[in-house]
Amino acid sequence: FTQRGWSPAPFQRAVWRHWLQGESGLLVTPTGSGKTLAAFGGALLEGLHGLAPEPIDPAHPRVKPSRLRLLWVTPLRALATDTTHALQQPIDALGLGWTVAKRTGDASSRDRRLARQGQAEVLVITPESLALLLSYPETAGLLKGLRGVIVDEWHELLGNKRGVLLQLGLARIRAIAPGAVTWGLSATLGNLDEARDVLLPHRPNAPVVRHARKRDTTLKTLLPARPERFAWAGHLGLSQLEGVMKLIAGTRSAILFTNTRAQAELWHRALSSIWLEPPEALALHHGSLDVGLRMAAEQGLRDGSVRCVVATSSLDLGVDFPTVDLVLQVGSPKGIARLLQRAGPSKQDRSNRADHRACRWT
Repeated sequence: FTQRGWSPAPFQRAVWRHWLQGESGLLVTPTGSGKTLAAFGGALLEGLHGLAPEPIDPAHPRVKPSRLRLLWVTPLRALATDTTHALQQPIDALGLGWTVAKRTGDASSRDRRLARQGQAEVLVITPESLALLLSYPETAGLLKGLRGVIVDEWHELLGNKRGVLLQLGLARIRAIAPGAVTWGLSATLGNLDEARDVLLPHRPNAPVVRHARKRDTTLKTLLPARPERFAWAGHLGLSQLEGVMKLIAGTRSAILFTNTRAQAELWHRALSSIWLEPPEALALHHGSLDVGLRMAAEQGLRDGSVRCVVATSSLDLGVDFPTVDLVLQVGSPKGIARLLQRAGPSKQDRSNRADHRACRWT
C-alpha cells in the first residue's frame, strides 16, 4: 500500500480482522475496489507473523511437508491467470518468498506438479480442478495445514451445478481442515443472507462485509438508421459494423462481448475485413481457443498492444484491464448485473472512478 501511495480501506481492514479471528464470511464490493487485497490480506498478515510450517511426518521423513496455506477458487481460466499475477505482487513486495501456482485446464506442467505435491503456498484453482484434486488419495495430507479458502465471483457459481460441485468440495475440505476459514467474494449479489448461508451452511451468522461506492457508467445504444429494415434473423448486429469501428478507433483499447462463441468468430472475421491497423492489434478470446492465443490477447489488453478483443463470457468476470476504456455488448447481456460485470474490466483508479462506456445494440 505504501509503495503505491494507498491506505487500506475500512472494509479491507474489517475482512483482515475477521480472518485473523478465524471467522468465515462474505465480502460484497464492486470490481476494481480492492477486494483481492481484502481477501488476501489476512493470509499475508499470518505469513508476516511467522506461521509455523507443517512438521515432517516421522513415518515418511523423506516426504516434504505440504506448504499449501490458501486455496483461491475462481470460475474462469482467464480470471485464474489474472488472479495469479495479482496475488504474486504483494507477496514479492513483502518478501515472503511464497509460491503461487495455478491448477486449471491451462496450467503448466510445473504448476500441476506443485499442486499435486503441495509445494505452493497459494493455489488458484477452478471448481472442476478442485474436484479432481480432491479425488487423489494424497490430497488429504496436502490440505491438513490449509488456513483458508477464497471463493471468487461467488454469484457466478451460486445456484448452478458448478456451485453444487464446489459446495461438495468445500464440505470435504472442512472435514480435512476444520480450522480453515472460507470467504466468498462478489461484486453483484442480491440476497446476501441466502448467498452467505449457501456458501457457509456451518456458519449461519457469519459476517457480511459490504462496500458500496458510486460508479459512473455511460450507456450508449447503437441502432440502425432505419429500424424497419433491420434483419430479424441472421448475422446479429453486423449492420452496425461501421459504427462499431468508429467507436473502437476513438479509444485506446476495447472489448466487444458476444453471447456465443459462434458470434465471437463472426464478429472477429467481420472486423478483420475492414481492420486498417496491424492484424495483431485485433484479437479473439473464447474457451475453445488455444491457451497461448487467449493469454496473448489478455496480455495485449494489459499492456495496450491489442486495440480490440472480441470475447465471450470468458473475459467478463472481474478481470482487470487498465487500458480498456470502451466495452461493447452485442445483443442482450442477459441481465443488468452481467452488463455491469462486463463493464468491470475498464480502467479503474483508487479514487473509485470508472472511465468507460458500455454500449449495447440489438
